[in-house]
Amino acid sequence: MTTPYVFLSYQRAWTGDEAPVKIIEKSRRIGLSWCESADDVLFAAQESGGDDVWYIGYNKDMAEEFIGDCADWVEKFDKAAGAIEEEIIKDGDKDILTFRIRFASGNKIVALSSRPSNLRGKQGRVVIDEAAFHDDLKELLKAAMALLIWGGQVRVISTHDGDENPFNELIKDVRAGRKPYSIHRVTFDDALAAGLYKRICLVQNKKWSQEAEDTWRQGMIDFYGDTADEELFCVPSQGSGTFLSRVLIENCMSDEIPVIRYGQKDAFKYQPEAIRISEVEAWCEDFLSDLLAELDSKRLSYLGEDFGRTGDLSVIIPLQEQQDTTYRAPFVLELRNMPFQQQKQILFYIIDRLPRFQHGSFDARGNGQYLAEVAAQRYGQSRISEVMLSESWYRENMPKYKAAFEDKSILLPKDADIIEDHRAFKVIRGVAKLPDKKTKTGTDQRHGDAGVAGAMAWHARGMEGGGKTEYESVSKRRVARGAM
Repeated sequence: MTTPYVFLSYQRAWTGDEAPVKIIEKSRRIGLSWCESADDVLFAAQESGGDDVWYIGYNKDMAEEFIGDCADWVEKFDKAAGAIEEEIIKDGDKDILTFRIRFASGNKIVALSSRPSNLRGKQGRVVIDEAAFHDDLKELLKAAMALLIWGGQVRVISTHDGDENPFNELIKDVRAGRKPYSIHRVTFDDALAAGLYKRICLVQNKKWSQEAEDTWRQGMIDFYGDTADEELFCVPSQGSGTFLSRVLIENCMSDEIPVIRYGQKDAFKYQPEAIRISEVEAWCEDFLSDLLAELDSKRLSYLGEDFGRTGDLSVIIPLQEQQDTTYRAPFVLELRNMPFQQQKQILFYIIDRLPRFQHGSFDARGNGQYLAEVAAQRYGQSRISEVMLSESWYRENMPKYKAAFEDKSILLPKDADIIEDHRAFKVIRGVAKLPDKKTKTGTDQRHGDAGVAGAMAWHARGMEGGGKTEYESVSKRRVARGAM
């Protein structure tokens, strides 16, 4: 029988991430603090390269549980350390009980029952557990980040406690690219997929079955009831509503940028190929040629596309970097009822004339896969991302797109339909994405098409290297094998 890993995959990913600051939004009771305590023991026990560890929970019980886990790991790892000590320290006029373990290395692990104001005088690694539930997380983080100056580390671990909580604001800032921290996310289902219930059965000497796991899972969901999304599935409560306000969008629009709309009747797709090619080529020369020729030949260019054929629009948005490092769309092109081959013809016409074209991101769902694929074949996979839009893609990329509007880093045409397409994004279960509802019906139906194309263009701007997009923050992994 193969000996199982001590840690499950998400625990190995967490302990193996050596980023100076790392953050995890997680389900309850999946063993994150437990694996963190193991990593902290190894860190503090090192004579060279280790340091003190300062664990901050929001109550005494958390501090006691954590220091108890550390003591267990000291024994398992056979590290030289003293017994658990208790000490009272002063935080203003308040007495704070601390627990500590001293190591032969000269380092120590100190578990605090609440935030002491003198954290700024410390050095080493700070672990903030259940961060969302601390009284003043912003001040605590400010004090903890000061340790980075001399090579310290910060670990922030928490379930959610509302979408306006400072912990969730921190998560959004990281995803928007405002803070260069490593981020992890583990839902209850992620933990189950990694073997959490199997590990519970192993520890409790129970026989695992899929039926038993399904029953246990539902029992946990029933137990948390209306709060299950937040407690188990990393969805901050009250997380719904419009993602981009009208004012935010309008502040990044210019009436000097044109929106070009080009549609065809159904009969056009049955015209001989030579006629279709000739007609579209003439149209490109009449409506796109001058706009593309006016672009600065020295500036980098990018492109985003959202695909549609007979129902939704195809929308193409080029972006060109400006001298002040903002990004301006020279135009937005909307295609309605355009045959596949002619969409390819128009797309290639544009990209071939974009100065210093760097990257394009394409909606590769359904029929859109064709256009994304031929673009990658022509321009190379390193310059084309074939994006399968998913909840994880929206989660990682929409905060960055919103930040572009907040920072006024993007400029789009001033157009009512483009505004509505961007306002179509809704925060659903904590993620900004498009609901199923169309923004317009009938022959003019839209489904946030320009909004998706804009998000794709901003994604293209941020791409470096290959066209495959994966969202894993772990750069190094430290893996141990052994029995529980």
